[in-house]
Amino acid sequence: MIGSDAFDYINVLDKAADASWLREQTIANNLANVSTPGYKRKDVDFESVLKSELGNSKYVSLDRKISSLHMDHLTPRQYTDYSNYAYRLDGNNVDVDTENVELASETLKYLGLTSSISQEISRLKSVMK
Repeated sequence: MIGSDAFDYINVLDKAADASWLREQTIANNLANVSTPGYKRKDVDFESVLKSELGNSKYVSLDRKISSLHMDHLTPRQYTDYSNYAYRLDGNNVDVDTENVELASETLKYLGLTSSISQEISRLKSVMK
């Protein structure tokens, strides 16, 4: 993490990319355990943490919200999904089709985040020239 106000957006994007990577790994782990009796799928929550840290005030600019964020509070939370009902007799609640769709979606999100980080760095480079 870079300690300057010029890098605030990059730091947030970096935290989001880390959370996205963790979610991809978690989904891959769910797929690996699709045949494990009693296994309950796991997932990662970062969006609600970010939303909570940004706050709900619509009268504050995004720049101000980003600059006042506590980066150490932006940690993704991995949880076990007990609410997803298991229709299998062995108690496993992993649905291969759903997990594959989630994995594809998360891969696109990760690619978008890393592209955004690259674009922010390119903008900073062009300003410094």
